[in-house]
Amino acid sequence: MAQSYKSLKEDFVSNLSGGGIWEINYVTAVAPAAVLLWSALQSRRGFFVDYGFAAFTTDFLLNVGAILAATTIYSSAPTALNTLLILPAIALYLLPHGSRTRSKKSSPPVVTNGVPEKRQGQASLDPLPERPFITHYRGSMMVVTCVAILAVDFRVFPRRFAKVETWGTSLMDMGVGSFVFAAGLASARPVLKARESGKTASIGASMTAAARHSVPLSILGLVRLYSIKGLDYAEHVSEYGVHWNFFFTLALLPAFAAIIQTLPWSLFSAHFIALSASLVYQVVLDTTSLKAYILTAPRDSLLSQNREGVFSFVGYFGIFLIGQAVGLDILPRRKFSSATFVSSSSPKHQVLTRLLLWSAWFSVLLSLALSFKTFGLLVSRRLANLPYVLWVSAFNCAQLVLFCAIEVLMIPGFYSTTDGRTESQRCKEATSRVLGSFNANGLAIFLLANLLTGLVNLSTDTLQAGRARAVVTLLVYSLILAITAITLHLKNIKLKL
Repeated sequence: MAQSYKSLKEDFVSNLSGGGIWEINYVTAVAPAAVLLWSALQSRRGFFVDYGFAAFTTDFLLNVGAILAATTIYSSAPTALNTLLILPAIALYLLPHGSRTRSKKSSPPVVTNGVPEKRQGQASLDPLPERPFITHYRGSMMVVTCVAILAVDFRVFPRRFAKVETWGTSLMDMGVGSFVFAAGLASARPVLKARESGKTASIGASMTAAARHSVPLSILGLVRLYSIKGLDYAEHVSEYGVHWNFFFTLALLPAFAAIIQTLPWSLFSAHFIALSASLVYQVVLDTTSLKAYILTAPRDSLLSQNREGVFSFVGYFGIFLIGQAVGLDILPRRKFSSATFVSSSSPKHQVLTRLLLWSAWFSVLLSLALSFKTFGLLVSRRLANLPYVLWVSAFNCAQLVLFCAIEVLMIPGFYSTTDGRTESQRCKEATSRVLGSFNANGLAIFLLANLLTGLVNLSTDTLQAGRARAVVTLLVYSLILAITAITLHLKNIKLKL
């Protein structure tokens, strides 16, 4: 008897083993490479100052089209695509600044005790400045996520990029973790604002604030659950469980983070709690029957039916807290000081140096965890175990290093302003409009991407779609998301995760 279309779709995304970590690094390097070329066009030619049709098209093709190409038609040659993006950027960088990018020269600011003084009539600098490289990082992560959730249903998307069954690494496994890491990074801003104001929120107030984020995500999780069951949509049960889905994981993160935030905090409290919880979880997996229960137990109760989603939350919460710890470290504006090596460097190098330290730290921990000479552990997104937490953390810190280095190299003037209004204007000029819109409206775009993915799968036989048809479908889908994001951004509507 012939297999049903639903079972064919489920088999298409099941029992996969993933690919190598370095291939994932090469493919995802396309995102910072595209931003490098965008920054070269902007800093040397002022190409995106007047944001018309040509500027939007170029912005879209660079920061969305390149990622789409890397995961489909260039999936076997990511180095070639990176080269095609980097070489023009180098050529533009060697050119003199275009007239449209030159700003009026101003006299050097007065410096007292290493701190630039504000002149009369200048707006104060925000203690928590917007950082374009973080917007580019979060926006690119959202683009990769949105492209992948539909592309995975087409044969043009390599199976090694799809989520692995149990052990191994893949692009989509990294995408899920990066989504949580980026959410944690963004969550550091309200924490820092509360500290800046000197206010200490009670547990009740913290939980109420968390509910404003959790309730909408819980509703989306329920809608997705009932839609999948009601439409008899193909589902991968071993991913999160029978009823659980990623929206429920996201919904729980703010509540647990709110509890942690009521505890006495130092800079690395979130980092310490995350590593401690992940380490304890790993020990329990290796010394008890929990691992066998998660992977092989019959689904005969509500807990066993959703065991992957329930227990993997420990790892995802660890990733969220690590992202928050990094955000707590790099978001605040710091004064010059000779107290430490990091803080004694120039403003444009302070954040980059801190990110390099974070990246090195997690890379060393990951190497120790994976090395057969030490622990010889395997990465598992299904378990969200310690190696997975460390891999996601190392990868995202390295991505932040790349985006920050591009900003420091291409737009160094952003870090030299002493006026709040000037800094805000430079921030706007240094930020891709497409990536900024994806970042500003993450929740809305992610929801729309899920709805469009369902619509395409219900109306199209994606398994039989040829290479050209698949790429065109994905390009139109990505364009709809980009136009929607830009429209929401222009209307000043922000629905972040």
